[in-house]
Amino acid sequence: MRMSKLESLIDWFDDKKKIIVALSGGVDSALVAYAAFQKLGTSAIAATADYKTLSKEELDSAKQICSEIGITQILLDYNELENTQFTKNDSNRCFHCRLELGSHLLTLANEHQIETIVDGTNLDDLGDYRPGITALKKNGIRHPLVETGFTKKEIRYTAKAVGLSVFDKPSNSCLASRIPWGQKVTAEKLTRIEYGETIIKQITKIRQVRVRDFNGSAKIEVEKNNIPIFNKAIIEEISNKLHLIGFSAVEIDQDGYRPGKINVIVD
Repeated sequence: MRMSKLESLIDWFDDKKKIIVALSGGVDSALVAYAAFQKLGTSAIAATADYKTLSKEELDSAKQICSEIGITQILLDYNELENTQFTKNDSNRCFHCRLELGSHLLTLANEHQIETIVDGTNLDDLGDYRPGITALKKNGIRHPLVETGFTKKEIRYTAKAVGLSVFDKPSNSCLASRIPWGQKVTAEKLTRIEYGETIIKQITKIRQVRVRDFNGSAKIEVEKNNIPIFNKAIIEEISNKLHLIGFSAVEIDQDGYRPGKINVIVD
């Protein structure tokens, strides 16, 4: 990919006076923040939602990204678990989450007299079931990576070229995505999911880990090529530790990791 693609992303911000980048801990919004800062300098700020479904790992990553770029970061601190439309966890959970996020971003934009809010949505995202994107559009949030034609592969290539440390960071999603639709999202579940994934990463050194919480039973998902790492001794060690944090049973998903696998209603 030619670096002219990056130039087109930077130039996207040409006619913008001040902008807010909705920045998570991933590579997509990191590249948007980088491009915005290259063009606008201190007139670009990053906003990260420090809510209950964001893991500490992701929050730390978001802070590191802002430090690398030099962009000012504002943390939005609110509790989406107070939103019953979100916690009931139906197929529109992401819509309600992003609708609330958009509302907080708009409030922040008004406080700073900023007209444009952008995020890291890219072309590959448009092919998935993403009600959250619909909610963001509803609040007028724009997608520079879509408008300049970036795929995920191109984003990672460009992020590496400009020296962003998250260029090869595995894709992640909010902790609530580990809970099947139809099962209520609670603080207790989110905590044990986050601790569970941290434990597994520490023991196995695997970077892409999901702990799906089926009413207290943990189903562990990793890439198929990593499944052999889970020998009898490793499984026993993980099981013992996951039982201590509240899981009643532990199972390795032999089909391997796939995004959105539990997007089905489970009673």
